[in-house]
Amino acid sequence: MLKSKTFVKKTRSGRVMKIVREHYLRDDIWCGSEVCTVCKQESTVLQRDACIESSLCSYPHYLVPDTNVVLHQIDVLEDPVIRNVIILQTVLQEVRHRSAPVYKRLKDIIHEKEKYFYTFTNEHHGETFIEREPGESANDRNDRAIRVAAKWYSQHLQTSKSDADGIKVVLLTNDQGNKQKAAESGLLVYKCEEYIKSLIANPELVDRLALSDDDKSEITSSKVLFPEHLPLSKIQAGIKSGAFLQGTFRASRDNYLEATVFVQGEGEDSTEVLIQGLQNLNRAVYQDVVAVQLLPRDQWVAPSSVVLQDEGSAKDDNTEEDDDEEKALRISVAEAARKPTGKVVGIIKRSWRPFCGMLNVSQIKESTRHLFTPADRRVPRIRIETRQAATLAGQRIMVAIDGWPRHSRYPNGHFVRSLGSAGEKDTEQEVLLLEHDVPHQAFSQAVLSFLPKMPWVITPEDMAKREDLRLLTVCSVDPPGCTDIDDALHCRELGNGNLEVGVHIADVSHFIRPGNALDREAANRGTTVYLCGKRIDMVPELLSSNLCSLRSNVERLAFSCIWEMNHKAEIIKTRFTKSVINSKASLTYAEAQMRIDDTTKNDDITKSLRGLNKLAKILKRQRIEKGALTLSSLEVRFHMDSETHDPIDLQTKELMETNSMVEEFMLLANISVAQKIYGEFPDCAMLRKHPAPPPSNYDVLLKAAKSKGVEIHTDSAKALADSLDVAKVDDFPYFNTLLRILATRCMMQAVYFCSGMDSDFHHYGLASPIYTHFTSPIRRYADIIVHRLLAVAIGADSTYPDLMDKHKQSALSNNLNYRHKMSQYAQRASVAFHTQLFFKSRGILNEEGFVLFVRKNAIIVLIPKFGLEGTVFFDSKNKACPNLVFDEEGPTLTIEQHTFHIFEKVKVTISLDDSNIQHQKIRMALIDPVIPGVSVPVPDAEPQAKKSKLDR
Repeated sequence: MLKSKTFVKKTRSGRVMKIVREHYLRDDIWCGSEVCTVCKQESTVLQRDACIESSLCSYPHYLVPDTNVVLHQIDVLEDPVIRNVIILQTVLQEVRHRSAPVYKRLKDIIHEKEKYFYTFTNEHHGETFIEREPGESANDRNDRAIRVAAKWYSQHLQTSKSDADGIKVVLLTNDQGNKQKAAESGLLVYKCEEYIKSLIANPELVDRLALSDDDKSEITSSKVLFPEHLPLSKIQAGIKSGAFLQGTFRASRDNYLEATVFVQGEGEDSTEVLIQGLQNLNRAVYQDVVAVQLLPRDQWVAPSSVVLQDEGSAKDDNTEEDDDEEKALRISVAEAARKPTGKVVGIIKRSWRPFCGMLNVSQIKESTRHLFTPADRRVPRIRIETRQAATLAGQRIMVAIDGWPRHSRYPNGHFVRSLGSAGEKDTEQEVLLLEHDVPHQAFSQAVLSFLPKMPWVITPEDMAKREDLRLLTVCSVDPPGCTDIDDALHCRELGNGNLEVGVHIADVSHFIRPGNALDREAANRGTTVYLCGKRIDMVPELLSSNLCSLRSNVERLAFSCIWEMNHKAEIIKTRFTKSVINSKASLTYAEAQMRIDDTTKNDDITKSLRGLNKLAKILKRQRIEKGALTLSSLEVRFHMDSETHDPIDLQTKELMETNSMVEEFMLLANISVAQKIYGEFPDCAMLRKHPAPPPSNYDVLLKAAKSKGVEIHTDSAKALADSLDVAKVDDFPYFNTLLRILATRCMMQAVYFCSGMDSDFHHYGLASPIYTHFTSPIRRYADIIVHRLLAVAIGADSTYPDLMDKHKQSALSNNLNYRHKMSQYAQRASVAFHTQLFFKSRGILNEEGFVLFVRKNAIIVLIPKFGLEGTVFFDSKNKACPNLVFDEEGPTLTIEQHTFHIFEKVKVTISLDDSNIQHQKIRMALIDPVIPGVSVPVPDAEPQAKKSKLDR
């Protein structure tokens, strides 16, 4: 059967175009039920025994949710209890149009076999398709289509033989009008909340219900606390006229009454608007896209230095505490430099997600309403209803926001799931991954289906297309325990006296082909995330640790960058080739260093390493002469107990010559490849740039250097590098390292970009006019794209449309930048958590450190031994603590007779403050210099942890 619709449309050029849309209808679409004897179906999804213990439906039944139930109650539908559900094509299409995240979650549920969710294409079934009637809205037509399909299912199952007796179809809708019409047509219909509350064997499911509008009105006060949000039409008109600005809402971690809205502009015209006070914040949540209106200039304020955590009353009408704190804010910034200040007038796009945190159980006996405190301090507390408060106390849980009415001090939400007991390592690691949006679920069968079948071998066809480099003395040099070996190197002398140097990179793009499920998953993940004791792979382990890993004494596919160089490390010729290699050794940095230093060794591997090391030193010197920066950041390494996997030792990582050797050739390969792909594809090359920092970024560095009588020049990267090289202070050998640590903090973030969408390619830190990432395709998706571009450039592979589309490449770059940034944050959070575990077992330690920053009421201290930073607070409200005098020019902080300067040597006690289990932190207290009322006495004894096997 064929339905067609014809209409005319006027084009931009004024021409009239006739459009004919054809809609095909079929009579052979299966219902998907095991009990059906009418449909000639090859397989079924919906079960014969579709029983859920319900006080409303005591018979076997299938559920048909409407669009709004799916959109708002997806957390309930994901629960294992809910099975045998018919998802209509009408509903699936509407969900896809209205919410991409919910659509993805729904598709995941449909693919879970044990959930028995069946997609019925009612829009192409001859008996369930309906046309829109004159004057009928699209929404009303879709509601009617859902009712018609539910009615058809009900009648269709009854026409089957006796097997179908007792199977009913239940429509779930929260729309009162839709419910009434369904009931009038003889359908079994319930509100979603009614049905879930009827599941007497699963009362915990009620907690996962998103609040309805009726529920929201019940738990809010009559007092209006916030201004009304403007409708989208007025917001768009205001943005167009310039009355409003559109930007991303960024709440403060330290002050719940303050936020900024980042307004994206052209080039360097981006601005930040300061928002202060509850009413001006107006129910915006971190990362929402909002519309702001600037206040008159005489109402502009400056960012506050006051730290305020929301510990106020849970009652909606009690805002006196907030008012008092807002006054404190205004007083504290009265004399400071003012910034553009505004108020939120409307929400353009909500960025709500399920948040991790803990429940604050209500003190009211038998109350079901409680406040949830998110782990992220930038997110407001959320009020939820739950009957499981006693069970959930002390657990990490997830909560989703349902809405934030004008009458409510806090947003309303619902319980999603429990993650486990707070403080347990697995639970905290799960929270860490969820909060940093790190995809960490197991790879799906769809993804795994694209892996090569084992046993895998290099075929004659592969060999014919590649250069055979198996006889070369290739070796890899990596950190200890590394299994995902991306790169290997070789160096040999040529007959003409020059040197041949090769960087061989795992040919991951051979195994991951464009557009398949494996490729899409890798593109979404973007990067491998390295946590303490755990790795979240970008690609499945069969590739990352086996087939792609350039392990020793096995044949592997590689993409090789090979140079001919003279002994001055000058490049004479560069070539790229797909190859087959057989690494002769997988070495650690320490093992490679020992080979180089051991004069008794003179084998081929050692000679190759010495040649590489000699050239690397020249390459590094040349880079530094061009202005490349040598910065510093303290990285720590944990030694784990083999049984408990708890940290038993913590030390900063030591760098050797071999670290630098590998780094130099990776940089050279990346630059060589960047030049090649940009030369071939100037509009769609994926490159990496490092913007120069704005001059204001260097303020702290310049002041710190000046406090020691040292002058730093920041006119260019070379000027900065030269200044750092000569920056020395007598009897203070650690001074230069501290300066380089501070200089690192001044830098901007390096980012991926598409060459056709930007004109500034320069990499400031490396002093290179062009750069990309080619050398780590096992752990970075950007490198896979670069491999594909290079393969096309040398004729080793064919192209595909998305590779040559600069807009798609730019969108991909944005996702990779986001994933890379969140990966870094997750890694830091993992180090912080394991540092807390380490100090939890150590009690109180006394250590020497250096003042890294001076604040109005605190000093930030760096402990080089542990690569650890902590804050020593001085409470000016404490009568035992003398007045604090802060000099911003220094900057210095004077207490009593002592003045703290940047880089001053101090001694502190280090301990774990676990009074707040959700926000545990390292606490530092001053021992030396001794200041009355401030310094703490040196502890007589330091509790030691139980000795582990490593100690023994």
